[in-house]
Amino acid sequence: MVNLRPSELAREHGLSTQAVRNYERDGFIPPAERTPSGYRIYTEVHAAALRAFLALVRAYGHATGGEIMHALGDGDLDGVLMVIDRGHEQLLRDRSTLESVKAAVDRLTAEPVPSRSAGPAPYTTGELAHRLRLTPATLRNWEAAGILVPERDRATGYRRFGADDVRDAELAHLLRRGGYPLGHIATVVQQIRTAGGTEALSRALEDWQRKLTERGLAMLEAAGHLGRYLNALD
Repeated sequence: MVNLRPSELAREHGLSTQAVRNYERDGFIPPAERTPSGYRIYTEVHAAALRAFLALVRAYGHATGGEIMHALGDGDLDGVLMVIDRGHEQLLRDRSTLESVKAAVDRLTAEPVPSRSAGPAPYTTGELAHRLRLTPATLRNWEAAGILVPERDRATGYRRFGADDVRDAELAHLLRRGGYPLGHIATVVQQIRTAGGTEALSRALEDWQRKLTERGLAMLEAAGHLGRYLNALD
């Protein structure tokens, strides 16, 4: 078996030798044997473990990648597979959410934006929150972020959410499920609200689709590295 220096493991990935030592300390790669003088001795097994861990981080994030490597270190292969299955399940849910958003956008933007005076009586904050199954505090946060711009009743000062506000809230609710930050959603909603255009929204959905594709490919790459590491352990 070929022995490797810490610098050789580090150089492959553009890491520092301290980072490699930290990964060993944290249990992300197996413990290294030591020479009589105390120097670490790494092998191809360690190299395979490091490749697998870094690929898992790209696919699932640092915490989940570490969880998988710890489970491997404990010999818990079923635990490893369960964590990976959860990751694929989340990706599938995200893809489903994206399709729901696309369908909702098609529905929400197919018709002209109604005026505030048109349509049914305005919703109160509580009524709109109940419709969307959200808390009133969430709607107030969205208003603070510029996503919602309800009118105020002149007599009472209460918020009044018209038909276009309901549309914006429904769209924001879907995009939040997709993981988009409030600032980005505000930009998308403003684009539709002011000009009826959908360029910003189209870019958001395309970017979301690209990220899901990249995550899926990263999962495939991680699976390959993980399989090679498991073979190296045999």
